[in-house]
Amino acid sequence: MNVTTGKREPWSLVSVGVYAVLFLLGLVEGMIGSFQYSWAAGPVPAAALVCCAVILATCLLAAWATRSVSGAVLPGMGWVIASFVLSMPVSNGSVIITNTTPGRWYLYGGTLSVAAGVIASFAAMARWNARTGLSGRAGWSIGRPGISGATGTPPRRAGDR
Repeated sequence: MNVTTGKREPWSLVSVGVYAVLFLLGLVEGMIGSFQYSWAAGPVPAAALVCCAVILATCLLAAWATRSVSGAVLPGMGWVIASFVLSMPVSNGSVIITNTTPGRWYLYGGTLSVAAGVIASFAAMARWNARTGLSGRAGWSIGRPGISGATGTPPRRAGDR
């Protein structure tokens, strides 16, 4: 985004590539976590909790790096797709993510981590936009009195020409 005018630049090939890589990163994290979630330290499902923390950190850091909520949504979507597809039983009856305590912590905790990451990134972006005076609409500055439109000129008063 061009900060001086508030106009969004058109999507470039690099932007599309970054978002595709973030989606694939979430997909890979979901695939790895689906096979490694069951490691435990005594009764604590340590690997499942680590996987939840990793996807939460991925969502938050991706949103921060891209300066958009989409940066958090795409790895989260990849993780959810991979994890829930791998949790479904196949025709021969085998299941990769079982209905055990670590399995439930991995699926439900990971889903809540993705939701928390997306909500936190949305709140952070809204706070950042309010602080800088930028809105989602190109060419408009909201929250900065005395400035109208994209030109940055003060508004006209009655009688001024």
